[in-house]
This record gives sequence, C-alpha cells and structure tokens, in this order.
Amino acid sequence: MGVPVLRHAAQAHRSPMRQTLRLVGPDAAPQWRLMAGGTVVLLAEVAFRVLEPWPLKVVIDSLVASMGRHTGSAPATISSLVGLGVVLLVLVAGRAGCNYLATVAFALVGSRTAASLRSRAFHHVQGLSQQFHARNRSADTVQRLIADVNRMQEVAVTAGLPMAANTLTLLVMVVVMVFLDPLLAMIVVMAVVAFAIASSGNSRRISAASLRSRKSEGNLANTAQEALGAIKVVQAYGLEPLLHKRFTGANTVSLSEGVRSRRIAARLERSTDVIVGVATAVVMVGGGIRVLNGAMSPGDLVLFTTYLRTTMKPLRDMAKYTGRIARATASGERVADLMAVVPEIVSPRNAVVLDRVHGMVHFDHVHAAYEGHRVLHGVSLTVVSGEHVALVGPSGSGKSTLVSLVVRALDPTSGTVSLDGYSLGDLDLRFLRSQVSVLHQEAVLLTGTIRENIRLGRPDATDEEVEAAARAAHAHDFITQMPDGYDTPVGERGGTLSGGQRQRIAIARALLRDSPIVILDEATTGLDPASTSAVLEAIDELVAGRTTLTVTHDPQAAARAGSVLVMDSGRIAAHVPGGNAEAVSRAILEIRGRAAA
Repeated sequence: MGVPVLRHAAQAHRSPMRQTLRLVGPDAAPQWRLMAGGTVVLLAEVAFRVLEPWPLKVVIDSLVASMGRHTGSAPATISSLVGLGVVLLVLVAGRAGCNYLATVAFALVGSRTAASLRSRAFHHVQGLSQQFHARNRSADTVQRLIADVNRMQEVAVTAGLPMAANTLTLLVMVVVMVFLDPLLAMIVVMAVVAFAIASSGNSRRISAASLRSRKSEGNLANTAQEALGAIKVVQAYGLEPLLHKRFTGANTVSLSEGVRSRRIAARLERSTDVIVGVATAVVMVGGGIRVLNGAMSPGDLVLFTTYLRTTMKPLRDMAKYTGRIARATASGERVADLMAVVPEIVSPRNAVVLDRVHGMVHFDHVHAAYEGHRVLHGVSLTVVSGEHVALVGPSGSGKSTLVSLVVRALDPTSGTVSLDGYSLGDLDLRFLRSQVSVLHQEAVLLTGTIRENIRLGRPDATDEEVEAAARAAHAHDFITQMPDGYDTPVGERGGTLSGGQRQRIAIARALLRDSPIVILDEATTGLDPASTSAVLEAIDELVAGRTTLTVTHDPQAAARAGSVLVMDSGRIAAHVPGGNAEAVSRAILEIRGRAAA
C-alpha cells in the first residue's frame, strides 16, 4: 500500500543518501550561517580535543626527567605542574564550551530544516489530485510527513553532529599519530580501513531493512486508522476480532523488520569492538617495546595511547551512528518518494484571474476517464448564469464526474470546460475554486467550534455575518439550543452532530462564501424526511440567483431545478423540464429499462 511515485530517470538511480541530501537541501540552505558557525566551533572542539592529552605527556616526561632520564623535557617543578594543570582545565573547558555551542547550533538547524521540510511536504500533498488521495491510504502519508521527518531531524542532531565531529577527530588524530610514530600509526590506519570495509556493506543492509520496517509501520498505521475510522461499522457487525487479527499481523511484521535492522547494526558494533580491541593490544605491546628500545619516550607512549583511545571511541560511535543514519536514510527515501509524485492538476504558467465571474459554465464535447476507465463520452452542455440544472441517472452514469470537472478535481481527456468563455485550464486554480461552493453527500466539518466551521467559508467574516449565514441556512435555531451556542465544539468530522445539522452548517459555510457557482453532490442522501425538508429549504436559499449543478437520485430534489438532465453511460440521455417529479421519475425508469434490456 505504498505511495506510487513518478520519478525522474536520474532520481531512480540516485543513492538513498544522496537522494535524502537533495531532499533537505532547499530547507537547510537558509540556515547556512548557523551551519557555518556550528562547523567553526566543531572544528575548534576537535582542536581542543587534539591538544587535551599534551599537558599529561609533558607532565610524565618532566617527571621522568626529574628521575635522571633524558626525555627531551625539563625536570618537573611545582609551578610547572600547576601551570600544566591550569592549561588542561582551559582545554577541557574550551572543548566542553565548543561542544555545547555546536550541539545547540546543529539542533536549531535540524529543527528548522525539519519544520520547513514538513511544511513543504504538507503543501505538496495538499496539491496532489483527488485520484492520488483515493489510491493511497492517508495514514501512511501522515507517517511520512510526521514520523519519517522526525526521524530525519532526530538523527541529524543525535547522530549527524557526533558523526561529523568523530570523523574530523579521527582524521586529525591519525595525522598526529603518523607524526608521532609512523610505524604504530599504520596499525590505527589498518583498523580504520577494516571498519570502513565492515560498515559499508552493513550500512546498505541496515538501510534496506529499515526501509522495509518503515513501510510496515505505515501499513500498521493504515490498519489502525481504518479500524478506528469505521468504528461504528466495526462494532455494529462485531468485526473487532477480524480487525484485531489484521492489526496483530501488521504489528508482527513491523516488529520483525525493526528487529532485523537493529540486529545488523548490533553486529556492526560488535565487529568494531573486536577491531578496536586488536588494534589497542598491538599498539600497547609494540609501543612498550619501542619505549624499551629508546625509540619513544614514556610521555610519547602515553600521548599515543591517549590518542589511540580517543581515535577508537569515534570508531565505536561511528558503528552506532551508522545504523541510525542508515535508518534515517530509509525515512528520507520515503519522504523523497512522496515529494517525487508529480501533481496532476496545477495552475498554468500565465494563469488568468477574472475581474468578475458571471457563472456561465460550458462543456464542449467533453470526454473524461478515471483510472484509465472512460466515464464521459462527448458531453456537451451549457449552463447559463443563474440557471439551476439537476443531473440524475443510475450510479456510474458520470454525474459526479461531470461536476468534478468544474473545480478541476479531474481534467477532461479531450474537449473543454469553460467558465464565462475562458477554458478552466487557463484560469488560476485557486481563483477557480474560490468561485465554486461544493456541498457533498457527507458534510465534513473540521475539529473546532460551529462558528469556526462556518467561518471557513470566509475567514475574515464577522460574527454577525456568520450568524446571518446560519439563519439563512435554517441552522440558527438548533445552534442556539446547544450548551455553548456557536462556540460549541463539533468533534472530529462533526461527529457530535446529526447528518442534517452538519449539512445545514455546511450550507451556512457555502452561503458565507458567496460564490457564483454551487455544486450539490447528493446533498440530501441518507437524511430522514424531516432533515431532508430542512436541508432543502436551506439549499433553496443557497442556490437563489447562482449557477447550480445538482447531482441527485431523488426525483423530488431534482424537480426543484429549472431543468433536469438524465445521464446514462457517460452521455446525456434525456432532458426533462424542472418542476415535475413524476416526469423525472418516468425518465429515470425508462433509462433503467433500456439498460436492463
């Protein structure tokens, strides 16, 4: 159930790490000053870390010199020892301060970059077609927007920063150790090469396992959302055991894939421990022999051993961070796949915005297809400004597809749809949709108060305008009877209200929007007679003087239109004057009879 993607050819062959870096590049670029500052203090920390063992070397060599052995250092004194202690404290404090500043700087970079990427990805997803959202399960998309981006941010701070510091430290330490003793430094170089060989293959395997784990987590989220979103049906039909079995199965797959990636990472960390142990033992024995032979001073051996310990720690940490970064790369690949989906419906380059919209909609030999299946076959229709046209006919005849063309939820495969003589493909998409109010069968409300949901029609509307719209939609009376009136929370998707109440609030929202075109798509389906009557009265207020297209199966609702078009198999099969519900019913029955024959 993954997200289908349309990638460029080059992107399909791009490494996951490079793909992730290219993904976050535009969001990280504005933070370049902070990154530059963090890099400077990071380099300073490495410098302090390199210098930190030197006071101890000088102390040991000066003490050995005080015992009469030549080490190249002056004999120790109380003042020199105190001075070296102060120098060590300064170096430690400098390293700690630089580490703090670098951590804060890169934490800010990571947080700001993640916030920017998440905002950009959300905006991108909102611009994808309704066909994309119909094909893809929303929980997995949410996982990519939230959890995967969070993982990228977390690793940038908890793994990326230490990884950069350790890599720099490793390089500098190796150079210093080569200067101190080239022979012993070769042992360290061989250990680093062995780690690089071990980590390269494991990193790819961790990334692959992590990608499978993230996909299984997305499927787990989809299963949970599906079960909870349809909880009324689940409980009514006793489907709890079935859904629990599905969730448990998805949970088990997610667990096994997650354990697999961590097992590979643990194997890499233990392999690194063996490499570090062997290198340390060889250096300890070889360094001791060289001190006995006079090739090194005791202080040089202590300094080299300290550097070795400091160098081996980055190797251990890099083994740990390699797994984290590999898992973050898998998350980055999932987000990049989402961002690679090309929006099917977009505004043209030189979009037209009309000064005034009258509302004449014209369909000229329109053909349309959905998921490769042809739905409309050469429909031609003109709806003049202020006219109310109803579309009736059997399910699958193309009614909803026809009206969806008006807001460019779908584009025709051939033919044109125009508004006031302008092809919809030439108009600015946001402007076009602002001129249309759509009332669906299920009136979806957002979490918030009734007042906030009505105001969605026009965010700058005053409270008086909101209440006036509610009165016109015949919603004011039931709203004022609620405990908090217009400030009553409606719950998720308006679940605390009845279907008729939700629909009248949606009509009030459309009235407040005051657009010249109205589309009613099965707006009264599923309502009881009393609610239907109230909603139809509110709809009469909404459509007055506006160009209206009504999709319905109800002859009574269709008869309220000025004219009724009966559709069949993607074509207009009959035209019936409005106002006569019996004539509409006869036309529908006649079409059904032809289909049965």
